[in-house]
Amino acid sequence: MAPGFTLWFTGLSGCGKSTLAAGVRAELVRQGRRVEVLDGDEVRRHLSKGLGFSKEDRDTNIRRIGYVARLLSRNGVIAIPAAISPYRDVRDEVRRSHEAPFVEVFVDCPVDELVRRDHKGLYAKALVGELPNFTGVSDPYEPPLSPDIHVHTDRETIPDSLAKIIDWLSCAGLIDAVPCRRR
Repeated sequence: MAPGFTLWFTGLSGCGKSTLAAGVRAELVRQGRRVEVLDGDEVRRHLSKGLGFSKEDRDTNIRRIGYVARLLSRNGVIAIPAAISPYRDVRDEVRRSHEAPFVEVFVDCPVDELVRRDHKGLYAKALVGELPNFTGVSDPYEPPLSPDIHVHTDRETIPDSLAKIIDWLSCAGLIDAVPCRRR
């Protein structure tokens, strides 16, 4: 059985976490790996139903996602959480709890670009106060200080960001070898 690991996507709402997670999943499934994506919106509907958006509730949600990812990864599955996970200390706590490798991917996109995209209309509502505690507008987001992988979805195409992630995983020996560009 190939070893599992956790590939944790963090970033603001609408930055591309779910899109990139789905793209990585497709490549890893193509390689014959067992993969589970833990999408933040889906986890909130099923595993964290009833939690609000206070710091305490957000931390509980991320700890739950981290627990599931830890169980999956230590049993040979590649767990791919894609959740805003706004607070650095809880992300770091989840990383420390893992027995299998933990790879943090910072999906970076400036708020002004997210406001421009705003395909769900969430930023528009948050900016006029209709969505309180909205990360990046009325609630903080603490970016990783030194993420393992850093993509910029405001200036990279989705294929370029995916290639960067796959290349990093390959060069780190976590997935089947593909030509490494970063070394």
